[in-house]
Amino acid sequence: MIAITGNRRGSFGAFTLLMVALFVGLGVWQLQRRTQKHDLIAALTERLAAPPEALPPPSQWNGLKPAQDEFRRIHFVATYEHVPDAMVYSSGSAVRGDISGPGTWAFMPAVLPDGETVVVNAGFVPNTMQDRNVEDRAVTPLVANKPAMLTGYIRFPEAAGALTPPENLAKRLWFTRDHIAMARALGWGGDGRQIAPFYIDLEQPVPASGVPKPGPLEVHLKDDHLQYAITWFALASAVAMAFGVWLRTAR
Repeated sequence: MIAITGNRRGSFGAFTLLMVALFVGLGVWQLQRRTQKHDLIAALTERLAAPPEALPPPSQWNGLKPAQDEFRRIHFVATYEHVPDAMVYSSGSAVRGDISGPGTWAFMPAVLPDGETVVVNAGFVPNTMQDRNVEDRAVTPLVANKPAMLTGYIRFPEAAGALTPPENLAKRLWFTRDHIAMARALGWGGDGRQIAPFYIDLEQPVPASGVPKPGPLEVHLKDDHLQYAITWFALASAVAMAFGVWLRTAR
């Protein structure tokens, strides 16, 4: 009977030690994630506040990476192309505090003086029903066939998730910001011109009508890692205390 009790204590003790180590490890991991998140927020805030730089030349485009180049503030001269634009559904924005409610982002190709194409998210269009006519009326005044100075932020395309609805080509409506897929489906740059692997979230100019509505970006990243860490440490403590109570009762 003593041997059996000792085996039970040993097994339960090993299991408890394993669970405590697991929960403590998860808590430490969350603290590390918190440090990384704070570093990311600081870096993004610095990029968003920096004066706009010239758009990198096409020879450097393929070397741009999200980790060091996402949200870089840039300016350039381009002409909106007279081709079909694309809508991207939106229920709000994590980087635009002035955007709420359903609508669409107006994605439009713009041609640089050297002939390359940069896709521009020209701004938000209040568009409750994702109506193609609403989008058309908003973007038509932008296609003025003359160059404009554009200021905005470098962004990179999103990947569709498992539950993301497919695009609606009849409405030219997408549910992810994948400008490469839009260009392929709508024939942007179809004459062999290079299309930038990134797109631009427009900050300015703001059209006279105010729609589409561009604007400055802000960092609003969730930072719940400290709460998660406390939860994991609390679970580790609870498991250890439960083992202590069980051990006292068994004795």
